[in-house]
Amino acid sequence: MRLMSALTGIAFVTSIAMASSAFAQSDCTKTVPPSPFGKDDQTGATNRITPAVTKAAAAEIKDGKVISLTNPLVDGVPLFGSRFTKTVLTAGGLAPGAALGKNDLTYMEDTWLSQSHVGTHLDGMGHIGRGDCYYNQTPMGKNINQNYMTKLGLEHLKPFQTRGVLIDLVKVYQQANKLKSNPNCRTPCLDKGTVITPEDLQAGLKLTNTTLREGDVVILHTGWGDIFLQHPAKNTEYNSGEPGIGKAATKWLIDQKIVAVGSDTWAVEVIPGESQEEAFIVHQMLLTDNGIHIIENVRTDLMAAEVAATNRGTFFFSMTVPKAVGVTGTFVAIDGIR
Repeated sequence: MRLMSALTGIAFVTSIAMASSAFAQSDCTKTVPPSPFGKDDQTGATNRITPAVTKAAAAEIKDGKVISLTNPLVDGVPLFGSRFTKTVLTAGGLAPGAALGKNDLTYMEDTWLSQSHVGTHLDGMGHIGRGDCYYNQTPMGKNINQNYMTKLGLEHLKPFQTRGVLIDLVKVYQQANKLKSNPNCRTPCLDKGTVITPEDLQAGLKLTNTTLREGDVVILHTGWGDIFLQHPAKNTEYNSGEPGIGKAATKWLIDQKIVAVGSDTWAVEVIPGESQEEAFIVHQMLLTDNGIHIIENVRTDLMAAEVAATNRGTFFFSMTVPKAVGVTGTFVAIDGIR
């Protein structure tokens, strides 16, 4: 067993070394555009969240009402591919006579075994590339080791304190008489494979008389998140596809100079995709080519209800992102303050 473990470890390290060597000569200037924020930039679109942007966004706070856009992180939620989570509780001092001191101190601690792209989570700059080439023409093969990336980690991000804009695609499709809901949704939803267009986004903004500003975070409500909330019973259906933005809508959002786009789906982009020959092309357009973050598995129903009740689609967007060195993404906590 020890020999097998050792051989497995050697094989893994060797594969990393071979990958680094194979890609060491990559000329990423031919496949990825440079960052608009400079040749050494590792921050991406959060550069747009300036003090002036945050100050302007604070004007969205009218009565201090806080609405969560975060799904609870618990074992059993839908996970893409081979991703996993497992929580292990350690209880200290609960056995008879095991408490500490005259004050009978006991304690609880947790071990959270998980990959980073689970639950409500953020995709960082180092998550998606085109071959060996990642954001800002970074040849990733020579910027990784066995444990983490040495470039494009989350530690380079600026705080996500900006204006959030919710676009209710369910209402857009209902008003256009083109909503075809999935039978697994208990509330109206766009069905998987539905391609969200620039016209759909613009119609959603028009519903609340909202114009996007540079530095905004755009949150899409498709209703698909209702299937997430039925975990684990509906996990297979949730992961079988999703409504999402197509390439044209993605290009339009990029042109608006937003910071991030999130959705109540597991990939933000439409699945199945518009072309069978392209894999997660929207991820490359946003992350690799433009440094715009993707936020997946956002809980949108509570904010959608608030927007519907008030006809105001904007809020102060506050998201906590750990300064995790060399990490490609992380689960996050998001609050919308009205």
